[in-house]
Amino acid sequence: MSRAVLQVFEEYQKARVTFVQTVADLATRPQNIDALQNAGVMALLRPLLLDNVASIQQSAALALGRLANYSDELAESVVTHEILPQLVYSLSQQNRFYKKAAAFVLRAVSKHSPQLAQAVVDSGALDALVTCLEEFDPSVKEAAAWALGYIARHTKELAQTVVDAGAVPLLVLCFQEPELTLKRISASALSDICKHSPELAQTVVDAGAVSLLAKDISHNDAPLKRQVCSCLAQIAKHSVDLAEVVVEAEIFPRILHCLKDIDEFVRKNAATCIREIARHTPDLAKLIVNAGGVAAMVDYITEARGNNRLPGIMTLGYIAAFSETLALAVVVSKGIPPLKDALINEPEDHLKAASAWSLGQIGRHSPDHARALAEADVLRRLLAVYLHQDSSEDLQTKAKRALKSVIQKCTHLPALEPLLEAPPNILKYVVQQFAKVLPNDLNARRSFVQSGGLQKIQEVKAEVGSKLHDYIDEINMLYPPEIVQYYSPNYAETLLKKMDEFNPSS
Repeated sequence: MSRAVLQVFEEYQKARVTFVQTVADLATRPQNIDALQNAGVMALLRPLLLDNVASIQQSAALALGRLANYSDELAESVVTHEILPQLVYSLSQQNRFYKKAAAFVLRAVSKHSPQLAQAVVDSGALDALVTCLEEFDPSVKEAAAWALGYIARHTKELAQTVVDAGAVPLLVLCFQEPELTLKRISASALSDICKHSPELAQTVVDAGAVSLLAKDISHNDAPLKRQVCSCLAQIAKHSVDLAEVVVEAEIFPRILHCLKDIDEFVRKNAATCIREIARHTPDLAKLIVNAGGVAAMVDYITEARGNNRLPGIMTLGYIAAFSETLALAVVVSKGIPPLKDALINEPEDHLKAASAWSLGQIGRHSPDHARALAEADVLRRLLAVYLHQDSSEDLQTKAKRALKSVIQKCTHLPALEPLLEAPPNILKYVVQQFAKVLPNDLNARRSFVQSGGLQKIQEVKAEVGSKLHDYIDEINMLYPPEIVQYYSPNYAETLLKKMDEFNPSS
């Protein structure tokens, strides 16, 4: 009799095992998700989290994690079915396999939105997750670190709750473990904390993370290097002091080698880190230049394409903005051609705009800097971008500003002549430069006539009283009236009129 009773229980247990394992398997395929949801899977999995068989608990948690990972609607469903408190309770009670699965569910819920991450925090999960960072098993630490990073990434307030729960020193310890995946995920979680504010970045610095991160810039594991460069960038971006902390960890010149890495994300994250350092002060920019950073960045922009180019383009602009000498370093390192290439060939307007901005920062310092841009035919290209009907407003603004600042320094007149076709709001700066330079240079005055420049400005319809009109008058005063008259658009008509009026017999 007892055998018959036992068999019922065994069959019931087998059925539960089959059910949770099958649901966990079905949940890996997106096409099954709606059917599972419509069948009321959440309500059925919830009691199985407290099953007296450990493997059923783990499979139930795994299935829930996969469902919650799929969409914010299903993650919301985990919250509304009051599953989170059960998971949190079990996190502190159960074995390592269950802890891993429970942390996966918490991560899957947190990832979708700040509101869902807040629900995880409100369920009391932080203390349990932080305790898991002290587990012996690296895979449990990994799952907990991942969940904490997903909570912290959304907002400054959520990141602060993770810090207040004491996660940072333990994440730094996890980063020092030998397991690569644990190192990567710890660095990623630290990066997610750092990014929000100087204060949060400072807590990571105070935990001694920077020197440890910096050591792994030369690691041979690409995914780890990605996270390390990203985390250092998120620290350096906030302030001069934090950028100096990163630089003092002796990341130069090693981080420049990452710009040549075979992994494109390592290259991009390294370029981003260098950009975040370059933007703060002339001294930091100079340090990058002295380490050979400009030449390395020029090579990087030359080879990169699309959005990966952006941090490099911005770095050259930030460095060039600080001083004539630093801008000259960009010119000497052949920084203009790749920036010009991005301006012409990148399809995205924000990349063209960044290139226009950086070119403007290089050319605005002196006539020599402006000439370098002019001789590379950059001015004509900037004008073309400014006039293009499909250019965004931001791109037009940046191209116009760059043109204006470079033209106002440019004394190399042959380079300015193609711009005499520009619309009046740009043309006035071009004509102003001719009005400045021509009075002191006889050869320039002669070549201005021979190249057709004088004729072009006679054809400009400038409003009387406008600056443009005044500049044209100033130039005309430099030439005999007959020459000015000869190049005026109505000169032929005037001659014909004179011929009509001329009476040879008299």
